[in-house]
Amino acid sequence: MPGDPEKTPTERPDPAEPGGDEDPAVEREIDEATERQGEDAAPEPVEPAEPDPSAPSGAAGDGAPAEDYLALAQRTQADFENYRKRASREISEAGARARAGLVRELLPVVDNLERALDSAPDDDPMAAGVRLVHSDLLGLLQRSGIEPFAPAGEQFDPTMHEAISMREGETSGLVLDVVEKGYKLNGSILRPARVVVAA
Repeated sequence: MPGDPEKTPTERPDPAEPGGDEDPAVEREIDEATERQGEDAAPEPVEPAEPDPSAPSGAAGDGAPAEDYLALAQRTQADFENYRKRASREISEAGARARAGLVRELLPVVDNLERALDSAPDDDPMAAGVRLVHSDLLGLLQRSGIEPFAPAGEQFDPTMHEAISMREGETSGLVLDVVEKGYKLNGSILRPARVVVAA
């Protein structure tokens, strides 16, 4: 710039300016102080960190973490497979319980249709319609795995029969009369048969 005096290469820099020449004694002092600081500030040895006990063994760097993670993945997969099977079984059981509940509600309707047919004359045209409805309903129940049973003449079995009264008979414990049929759902008792038993 026109108003600034320019320095020439022959001029000596001002010692107060940065980059200027300093006294050799001062430079020696600075160098010695820097060396002393370097020795005092030597890094302390770092101890290896303790391995995390919750991490799978081998994850601390001993070279075998893959086996541990594979075992963990296999256990997780087995747990999930067991959960899936259990959920499927519970869904199936819930469906069976719902079906059994619905059938229990229908059984009194079947009983009423049978009572109506027992009291109606055979040539009544209304009874013919009731017979058709009754046979359709029994067919539906059989397709669903429901079977009626009427144990007249059999030995009384408290797991399958419900005794509602006793009457004199030749053989004690024999079922004399069936008041209401029993029903089985896939072999298990849905409703016991209500019977009259010989005393």
